This record gives sequence, structure tokens and C-alpha cells, in this order.
Amino acid sequence: MNKEIQYIITTLQNTLTGEPWYGRSVVTMLEEIDASTAYKKPNNNAHSLADLLYHIITWAEFTLRRLEGDHEKDDRYFEPLDWRPIDPAVHTWQAGIKQFNQFNQQIIDILQTKDDSFLKEIVDYRQYNFRFLLQGYIQHNIYHIGQVAYLKKLLEGS
Repeated sequence: MNKEIQYIITTLQNTLTGEPWYGRSVVTMLEEIDASTAYKKPNNNAHSLADLLYHIITWAEFTLRRLEGDHEKDDRYFEPLDWRPIDPAVHTWQAGIKQFNQFNQQIIDILQTKDDSFLKEIVDYRQYNFRFLLQGYIQHNIYHIGQVAYLKKLLEGS
């Protein structure tokens, strides 16, 4: 049985590209941002939109690698990527959105192969199960898209 897995998939898809209750979806919001404003930092020290995008990419990849059981990309791999220095020549806005979408599609593809019992398994390098990871991942995206929406308005002056 995979009733809960299907619920998680539906919830993830809805927050990414659907019509979630809280407002615009994550991908919709990201795609509305002009790359020319993505690297601006309010007060020259707060996170930029690009910082936020690549932060959520880090956790998308972390979630994917845990689902895959990848033991090469462990905590030591992800620590330097979380809030990494952003180089606009390397970390382009469009490439970031594409990578985020790809990681999420791979997450969904893997989840499609699982049943609900999988959610009770403990995540590598953590002391919690996959249910907690996946619910947290969805919440993390929602939390940061709120920051993206606010920062977008601030930077665009509207």
C-alpha cells in the first residue's frame, strides 16, 4: 500500500507547481523572478534570491541522495553547499531553477516506487525517518518561498 506516499507526492507536486492554499507555488514564484535582481542583497548583507534558490537546491539534493541511499554524498558533502558563496557566472538563475526541477522530479520518481512502510525507515546520517524528512522538505520549501516572495517585492520596489 502506498496511500501516504501518494499523499506526500501530491503535496510536493502541489507546492512545487500546483495551486497551494498559501499562495503561488514554488516554481511559479521562482520563474517570475528576473535574473537581474536575483543576486542583489538588501543592505548588502542579507541573503539574495540566488542565495535562497541555491540553499533550497542543496536540500532538494540532500533529500534525493538520502532517498537514493547515496553514501558518497554524506553530511560532509552537503555542509559546504548550504549557504555557499554564489558566483553569478557559475550559479545562474535559470540553471538553478532547472536543477531544482530535476532534483524534485527525481524525488517524485523514486517515491513512486516506494510503499508506505518505507516512510518508517531511518534516514542515513540522521536520527529520523523518511516521513519526517519528506514532510520537513516540503515545509522547508514553503518557508523559503515566503522569504523569496517578500524579497522579490522588496527588490522590485513594489
